[in-house]
Amino acid sequence: MRTRQISSYELTRLYLDRLDRHGPELEAVITLTEERALRQAREADREIAHGRYRGPLHGIPWGAKDLLAVDGYPTTWGARPYASQEIEGDATVVRRLDDAGAVLVAKLTLGALAMGDHWFGGRTRNPWNPEQGSSGSSAGSAAATVAGLVGFAIGSETLGSIVSPATRTGATGLRPTFGRVSRAGAMALSWSMDKLGPLCRSVEDCALVLHAIHGADGRDPTARTVPFPWDGEAGLRGLRVGYAPEAFQGDEGTAAFDRGVLEVVRELGVEPVPVELPDAFPLDALQVILTAEAAAAFDDLTRTGQDDELVRQTPGSWPNLFRTARFIPAVEYLQANRVRTMVMGALDAALAGVDVLLTPSFAPGVLLMTNLTGHPAVVLPSGFRDGGTPVSFSFVGGLWKDADALRLAKAYQDATGHHLKHPARFGG
Repeated sequence: MRTRQISSYELTRLYLDRLDRHGPELEAVITLTEERALRQAREADREIAHGRYRGPLHGIPWGAKDLLAVDGYPTTWGARPYASQEIEGDATVVRRLDDAGAVLVAKLTLGALAMGDHWFGGRTRNPWNPEQGSSGSSAGSAAATVAGLVGFAIGSETLGSIVSPATRTGATGLRPTFGRVSRAGAMALSWSMDKLGPLCRSVEDCALVLHAIHGADGRDPTARTVPFPWDGEAGLRGLRVGYAPEAFQGDEGTAAFDRGVLEVVRELGVEPVPVELPDAFPLDALQVILTAEAAAAFDDLTRTGQDDELVRQTPGSWPNLFRTARFIPAVEYLQANRVRTMVMGALDAALAGVDVLLTPSFAPGVLLMTNLTGHPAVVLPSGFRDGGTPVSFSFVGGLWKDADALRLAKAYQDATGHHLKHPARFGG
């Protein structure tokens, strides 16, 4: 992640200063964990000086989306009713990054209860254009990483909360296979859909972070230990790649950028094969699963009337979704999950001949479908619009094939270098 030319303590102080200076400009920081960070940095320097090097994350400053519990600090979930909440103990991903020697410098913003980029202190800004929000809900994790305020960050995704802010800010994000990373100590929104993953500047960094945080922990019953055979120098030989032709049609929006990704992949010596994705299911109707589970997770908030304290009260924001979700019949929730199981089988069959699916990040139905099925995705910048803001592309892996998706994404990223461009206003 960096050439070790200065001490971890000096590096941590540098990042804390940048967070203090630029965090308010982006509205991306909820809490600086300065005392904890400086203690960790001093320890990292002592260990490294004595030959105990824990690996590539040792001494690297990072930021946590503020739905992750950190002992001794508030965990606000971005929502005013929880602004003073402290949760005892650390989330598993925090513990594992501690074990890897990484230095936690800040808890970063998220849209209130993991929706959008509006939180109780403002709206997290896009480093490329502060007049824009950074999208969400991993708003602060993406914005702070791209602005160089942290070395990397942890975000979460239930339905686009890594893909969307990575797209807006030009971060490189990884949504791991459902169950690969423990969610113990993280806010629950949808028990059957929530995933934790890294937001970084490069694919290689995402792989390094995933290596540190994946695996079962005995705290999250959905978490499994499955091999993560990452080798950034392995090349693309033997990798089977597919694409859905209909997702690359048209001339509007990002279509030219999307077709450009296909061209680069072909130049890398890989010929993507056409894949026909399932289209016989009412995917939009399956969002009732997320809505019902989220309303159940925050049942007390609704019953006590504290949902009135959330900053957004629009028809499509959480307070009103929680309220209306109480009218979802149990029969319809169960029927939706029956259809979801069918979608899982259909997508598994469609991808049986490929390891990685190339797709525009917001191709119709793909983001929702792959979040429902639990497939991993790597999202990264694929170019920049005339106004200077980034666009993105996604590499969707087969279940537990996170390493394959990362391998192809890294080859594309190395060939194009879009991730090397950073916002000038933040010293990039």
